[in-house]
Amino acid sequence: MPSVKIPKKSTNVDMTPFVDVAFLILTFFIMATKFKPPSPVEVTTPSSVSADKYPDNDAVMITIDKDSKVYFTVFSEGAPKVFDDIIGSINATNNTGVTQSETNNFKKMAMVGVPFSQLRGLLQTPVDQQKNVKQAGIPLDSTGGELTFWINAAKKAFITEGKHKLTYLIKGDNDSKYPTFKMVINAMRKNEEFKYQLVTTPEEAPKGTEYFNKVKATK
Repeated sequence: MPSVKIPKKSTNVDMTPFVDVAFLILTFFIMATKFKPPSPVEVTTPSSVSADKYPDNDAVMITIDKDSKVYFTVFSEGAPKVFDDIIGSINATNNTGVTQSETNNFKKMAMVGVPFSQLRGLLQTPVDQQKNVKQAGIPLDSTGGELTFWINAAKKAFITEGKHKLTYLIKGDNDSKYPTFKMVINAMRKNEEFKYQLVTTPEEAPKGTEYFNKVKATK
């Protein structure tokens, strides 16, 4: 009985559609990704055992560097008008005279750390050159100083834009001084804000502790 020959089929696979899809996905992530601007000051935060990550949207960060100079940062991706409202409030309360083009620069800044008298000069500096500007820090006193106005302006701006939940973050360097931290807290208290998160460098819990076993069990 003659044997039946099974026709052989080609095993070659056309990869062209897969390559197209891969490049489309890559292009999407390149276009959609928003990179944070480099921080103009270097801050070495204390370490702590925590699994929580601080929010990077609808938040205000107050930074204290190693020389105890204070800086103010706003995170708001969903409500860009927040930045206009903040500068508008600062203009109204302190007569800084910041223009709209300078306000547009404020939206792109990593942080502000100058007195109101120097604010326009900082905002007139191109964004790509601001990292070279040596900022003197926001002036503080026992009642919070100028930082009180920044916190108040941010608080009102987020409420105006319907963002009722605003997170306050305090990021302090290991070498910063306690009196500065206390004045920052006073600025928050004056605005009736009593809850905040401390930004630290996460580290692993000591082996054998209850928290270590809890984290290990979730992995």
